[in-house]
Amino acid sequence: MPKARKQFGQHWLKSEKALGKIVSAAELNERDRVLEIGPGTGILTRQLFQQAEAVVGVELDRDLCPILMQKFGKIDNFLLLQGDFLALDMDSLLEPFPGFQNPNKVVANIPYNITGPILERLLGTISNPNPKPFESIVLLVQKEVALRICAPAHSTHFAALSVRVQYLANAEFICDVVAKAFQPPPKVDSALIRLRPRQIAIPPSSPRQMERLIRSGFSSRRKMLRNNLKSQIEPEQLGQVLEELGIHPNVRAEDLSVENWVSLSDRLAIDPGSV
Repeated sequence: MPKARKQFGQHWLKSEKALGKIVSAAELNERDRVLEIGPGTGILTRQLFQQAEAVVGVELDRDLCPILMQKFGKIDNFLLLQGDFLALDMDSLLEPFPGFQNPNKVVANIPYNITGPILERLLGTISNPNPKPFESIVLLVQKEVALRICAPAHSTHFAALSVRVQYLANAEFICDVVAKAFQPPPKVDSALIRLRPRQIAIPPSSPRQMERLIRSGFSSRRKMLRNNLKSQIEPEQLGQVLEELGIHPNVRAEDLSVENWVSLSDRLAIDPGSV
């Protein structure tokens, strides 16, 4: 097994039990085209191309690519791309390979230090959703982040990340994955999550305003919403809108559901430059 590089946030999955959980959560069939971000040593990759129509692996570490090609280079339904997933133009790179175009699922053990950017690349943002959403996204992430992504409103884990992700996808916490399931073991426990991208029933009239409201609303978790937003919205105006929406005036940001944030954004008239 190659030595993991700290600079790439590499931790090789070695647990067969955890591997089985990932593959099961992906719900693969022979028509699926899978995107794997960071195949690493290929332990998950092998499971994926055995069950899917095609697998595209994107690996940043140049030293790992020859190892992966030695293992899987002759596999007809596996394609390896070398580069930074966050920077690659996937559509252009896959244009010469019709059998690998338009992956419909993502399955990956991703570097924890770039979870946020990877989620944004896969899902898009509230104001700019991914125009070609995946059917499902199964990711192994840091447990603390998984809890925030999947937390319901009113939970202590519910945060701005929760709202941004849950606006774009249904989020499901699958299971814990302990540190000793990896080599070398990370300093934190991990968790498996599944995201199913969706279109919200009634989107906000101004998605950018909603993004700004969320950012300001969660700027200080201990404060009530009216205090976090008082520099942009008169407390009286906010209190009136909250009352009309049936929301308690002393509400904190983590007590508002995704739908509450949409309704609040639509009812508030804010100068775009003030938030």
